[in-house]
Amino acid sequence: MVFTWVIATAYLLATIFVSTDIVNGTCIPYGAYSSYAADRVVTLSIFLLTYLFPVILMVFCYSRIVYSLNRKVTANLE
Repeated sequence: MVFTWVIATAYLLATIFVSTDIVNGTCIPYGAYSSYAADRVVTLSIFLLTYLFPVILMVFCYSRIVYSLNRKVTANLE
């Protein structure tokens, strides 16, 4: 899980540097993409990396814990 947080932070920092630009003397953070498709791809990848992947990882890990505990408790009751 910590590995996911480190990778997500590094990815977010990289997208900040790439998508920030000065337009007409004004700094535009997170908004200077070359195309609408690039904006959507970066937004989707941020969502997947920072939210969906960690949630799926936690659900998988907790389901394995519950499965293992359930199996051990059932084995002890028999």
